[in-house]
Amino acid sequence: MRIAVTGSIATDHLMTFPGSFGDQLIAEQLDRVSLSFLVDDLQIRRGGVAANISFGMGCLGLTPVLVGSVGTDFADYRSWLERHGVDCESVRISELRHTARFLCTTDEHHNQIASFYTGAMSEAREIELQPVADRVGGLDLVLISPNDPDAMIRHTEECRERGIPFGADCSQQLARMDGEEIRKLVDGAAYLFTNDYEKALVEQKTGWSDEEVLSRVGVRVTTLGPKGARIDRQGEPSLHIPPTPELAKVDPTGVGDAFRAGFLSGLAWGLSLERCGQLGNLTATYVLEHVGGQEYELGRQAFLERFASAYGASAAAEIEARVECRYP
Repeated sequence: MRIAVTGSIATDHLMTFPGSFGDQLIAEQLDRVSLSFLVDDLQIRRGGVAANISFGMGCLGLTPVLVGSVGTDFADYRSWLERHGVDCESVRISELRHTARFLCTTDEHHNQIASFYTGAMSEAREIELQPVADRVGGLDLVLISPNDPDAMIRHTEECRERGIPFGADCSQQLARMDGEEIRKLVDGAAYLFTNDYEKALVEQKTGWSDEEVLSRVGVRVTTLGPKGARIDRQGEPSLHIPPTPELAKVDPTGVGDAFRAGFLSGLAWGLSLERCGQLGNLTATYVLEHVGGQEYELGRQAFLERFASAYGASAAAEIEARVECRYP
């Protein structure tokens, strides 16, 4: 199964605030907030939603096709991704702008305040998917993750026109997009990925009910943080996927991306939706245990042991022949 992942490719600037954002907010003055947080830590990491997802799939042994726009400063990052199995031949290089920047501050409760500078990502709207499909011998699924909004709409419309199944992952761009734009991205998706807050936001902005959203997509996947994930299909019982126990909670940046990496890997291997969700949860847990979306290593034996511990030996036996982690 050939999967292309479209979306942001960025450098993450991750900071830690040793307190609670909520303690700094005055309820009567939320209309004129002016705050500066003195942070104790700054770490610069490779990131971007599409790059994080592709990295995770590569670590599990797949070769996802990364599609996005970057600056000429991408050379080292490209080498890193290719060493981890990511096909970067369809990444567009801007001659005018730097690779995007993500700046995020996390408090002691793992709440986050973030800003995103688009940079070269704004040129992703110039990318056509058909040449990508021609180069790799066709595409079985295109994930449309947060990106330049015009690029997201263009990729979605092209998938519809060419009959390519697509997954909708609006996430961070939901705050910027209006209801009509979100409806264009969601309607007809084979898979819709959100967290539980984004699920409610999609319904609010589109004006569609829970059932109406479900009637317009093939599978709706909702991540629930420490409660795991839920998978819904119209006319089918809701499927709850329990979380994988974590060894530590270090930083939540990139956790949702890693879930998608695991889930999409399961799809590529032809596994059930339940196994896909379990793979997503475990991969996400690895990210939660590290700072940054691409700082973890998936060792095959340890991965299988953790999977068996969380979901049972029979479940682990189903994935054992398919998981080919790039680390021993």
